[in-house]
Amino acid sequence: MSSGFSRRAWVKGIAAAQVLAWLPGRVLAAVVDGSSKIGDRILSWRRVRPREAGWPSASEWLALADDVGGNLIRVEPLLAAKDAKENLRNPFYLGDQPAGTQVSGWFGAWSPAPSVYAVQARQASHVAAAVNFAREHRLRLVVKGAGHSYQGTSCAPDSLLVWTRAMNAVSLHDAFVPQGCAGLVDPTPAVSAGAGAVWVDLYHAVTTEGGRYVQGGGCTDVGVAGLVQSGGFGSLSKGFGTAAANLLEAEVVTADGAVRVVNARSDPDLFWALQGGGGGSWGVVTRVTLRTHALPANFGAAWGRVRAANDAAFRRLLARFCAFYAERLFNPHWGEQFSVGDDNSLKLSMVCQGLTADEVRATWQPFFDWVNAAGSDYTWVDQTGANAWDSRGWWRVTPGRKSMIADPRPGAPAHHGWWKGDQDQVGAFLYGYESLWLPATLLAANEQSRLADALYAASRHKTVDVHCNKGLAGGPEAAVAATRRTATNPVACDAFALVIIADGEGPAYPGLERPPVDEAKARRVAQSIDAPTAELRAVAPSGGSYVSESNYFNARWAEAFWGENYARLKAVKAKYDPEGLFYVHHGVGSEEWAEGGFERSARSES
Repeated sequence: MSSGFSRRAWVKGIAAAQVLAWLPGRVLAAVVDGSSKIGDRILSWRRVRPREAGWPSASEWLALADDVGGNLIRVEPLLAAKDAKENLRNPFYLGDQPAGTQVSGWFGAWSPAPSVYAVQARQASHVAAAVNFAREHRLRLVVKGAGHSYQGTSCAPDSLLVWTRAMNAVSLHDAFVPQGCAGLVDPTPAVSAGAGAVWVDLYHAVTTEGGRYVQGGGCTDVGVAGLVQSGGFGSLSKGFGTAAANLLEAEVVTADGAVRVVNARSDPDLFWALQGGGGGSWGVVTRVTLRTHALPANFGAAWGRVRAANDAAFRRLLARFCAFYAERLFNPHWGEQFSVGDDNSLKLSMVCQGLTADEVRATWQPFFDWVNAAGSDYTWVDQTGANAWDSRGWWRVTPGRKSMIADPRPGAPAHHGWWKGDQDQVGAFLYGYESLWLPATLLAANEQSRLADALYAASRHKTVDVHCNKGLAGGPEAAVAATRRTATNPVACDAFALVIIADGEGPAYPGLERPPVDEAKARRVAQSIDAPTAELRAVAPSGGSYVSESNYFNARWAEAFWGENYARLKAVKAKYDPEGLFYVHHGVGSEEWAEGGFERSARSES
């Protein structure tokens, strides 16, 4: 819940908060040129909090409010809203709240904490005003579009939030040419979207209504700008590459307050960093323009869950499926995932593009026949099938459609809905999370047994989800090459899948009436992820990890997220944000700051 701008209440509240009680905790680290005087250097490495000297005065906040057209709001905790409890499992509601986060925290890592104030930006000039204000007053700055961050990067206490949710316009282009590139590049069909748009907004405009395709995220409520900056894998990435690789141009407000339009010819180094270099590190993206593609006639799927009668039968099932995947599914058509369960089950949740219904069924029939011919060794425990449908209806939210849940709130856009299979992610409280790319070399005939054995060994500890759409090997050469030119870790281009192992429980937002988190259980479950990860890392020692879906506590995060690209990213960071205004946990340059982003790290001051 947020309160609108009231000058009288504002002055009263701010004046009461101006308590001059700042005593720096790291005075000894402020030695400048051999003296013990606290000078400009200490001001450069310590951000201020409310009730500390240097926190903006009432009149200064009023000036910011005027600069942003009155779009400055006081942020209240999520549960302060009267309708919050009934909407905590609605991802669109969470994104519509200034204090909303897609997940409700991570055990031992972070808990949702609202900013003090938020600029509800409606245009780039509002963002620029907020950035300048934060830089000049040494404030902790947070950027949020939809709040779909497992790492908690879109919230921080004692901060100023730049909230771009209201910047959600979507427009189509028949022949887009990036700024300054006329006569140098061929016009191409494209779509532009404000930073607050979510992917279902683009799918509705581009596919349902426009008859084309844009590569985006699988979860419909994910923010467009955030996904692009993280790299951006979706259900059909195997065929079309990452969202970042399809970026043509972006508008971004950098740490100096400049509103820049960047592309391959204008600030190309910053443009490259925005293509997978991690959200929240480079500036505030206010608009992106993405290439669109000819729409395949059909999208399809295969689903079901089969359970083996014993361990030996399960080993055989995994061996057969690994061979089947390499033979039939390792191509641009197939994506999404299969899960290897700790109950000796194999769950299929695969998606495809460009195949007819007959082709989809023909692809899967040999595997279904093999399972059925094994008699009592295997039992189908969930409904099984394979089919394809008109692609223009894939994201259409219609009454009675069982696979999608419509946003039930009065006045919600009719096209807003989320996949039923994503429901458990909404509001989840994480115990632990790990991801690892699996190299395509494991699909070679002489390596498949190692892959099957590793999956089996890992499943003895936890269920393992294998996301085949989040590894680009097997895709079209042009799509893979385009992703290699982005900041995304190059190992993603040589991987056939991203393994994810995670666990947690239902919503645990601060203030929610519920039993406290069982810390002993949470700790035990989090530690249980280590063993299956080790089994898989034995066959993928250089696997790397996806920045948006990764372990919060990964000590080698820079190498895991960006590999050989990290040194270049650091250079771009130094050029466009030398003072580190934009900080996120395990973002580029975050090693220069203590956890939380309020003080420089000891290493950076040495």
